[in-house]
Amino acid sequence: MAGTDFPDDLAAAQTRLHQATAELRALLRTLPWSVEPHDGWPGTEHPHTGAITGGREPSPGWSDDQRSTVDRLRQECLDLSATVGTHPYWEALTGEDVVKERMRLKAGTRPAATPALDVTTAA
Repeated sequence: MAGTDFPDDLAAAQTRLHQATAELRALLRTLPWSVEPHDGWPGTEHPHTGAITGGREPSPGWSDDQRSTVDRLRQECLDLSATVGTHPYWEALTGEDVVKERMRLKAGTRPAATPALDVTTAA
């Protein structure tokens, strides 16, 4: 992170946390809706239009490889969160300075493909 005063190991952990979170999200979007095999259920027919809404198609469930990959990525995200949150860098800060610096770290390590939104001007 050029131009910042964050320790290299802290910046690296936060960068990897962004990456691992994105990997987990992307994987979960590709998996069947149910972890265990499930028969699904029928939708409900609207009494006036006949349109069928709701319901779920059957799910084959997740494979052992899919489960282990999800477990590994979730554990990595948890470990990285703890590494970032308990880093000695934060001990020198107090009050709202901790929050400001934490947000600056997150924004500075976020991949360029997903820019941070400025919620104060978005509305």
